[in-house]
Amino acid sequence: MRPQVICLMMTSPDGGLHPSRWTKSPDGTRSDWSALYEKIHTEHQGNAWMVGRVTMAEISKAAPHPPAGKVNVARPHHFARPGASSFAIALDASGKLHFSKDELYGDHVVVLLGSDVTDSHLAELAGDGVSYVVSDQKEIDVGATLELLGKELGITRVLLEGGASVNGSLMAAGLVDELSLVVAPALEAKRGDRIVAFGDEGLAGAVELSLISCEALSHGAVHLRYAVRKSN
Repeated sequence: MRPQVICLMMTSPDGGLHPSRWTKSPDGTRSDWSALYEKIHTEHQGNAWMVGRVTMAEISKAAPHPPAGKVNVARPHHFARPGASSFAIALDASGKLHFSKDELYGDHVVVLLGSDVTDSHLAELAGDGVSYVVSDQKEIDVGATLELLGKELGITRVLLEGGASVNGSLMAAGLVDELSLVVAPALEAKRGDRIVAFGDEGLAGAVELSLISCEALSHGAVHLRYAVRKSN
């Protein structure tokens, strides 16, 4: 059974995703946004979070360190810590991410890869204690992989936290069950990232949203929750 997927993002009303560039809230705060976001993250009670390659590279920051000599690796998957209680999942079809340890923020790292990934890269991941799943095609079959992670690792709820292209592609594929937005009373007023993006055609006609709840938070922020359904 596929885990539930909740797309959780924090934004300004004009779609900004970088709090450091936002105007101040009515009570003059800026620094509380991350704490507010983490509170909502915890309340969703997911046992995994997932991001794309670009976002994960900003978190991990590790350099390449391939093993020397001949390598022998497991395909299509290697689970280094199947008994872990929480997981950090990275979508990295081309195998460009690197890690210096097997966890981030206390969550065990699992990397989802395309079929073209080299054995050397897999050996590097395994050597760092990182788990991985290699798709049988160049592009990752995220739906099938999530089912595998549910079965093998006991993952039941995934918090999808960007970037925009990853959020959009999973929504278009019908893999997102809920959109959870923390909207801050601030503006970025700059072109740039979005919460969701999906090519030039966008997501028009691909999904339908229905309001679950709207909650007022501290510092003038609101929490909006929408059920996401793939259009017929």
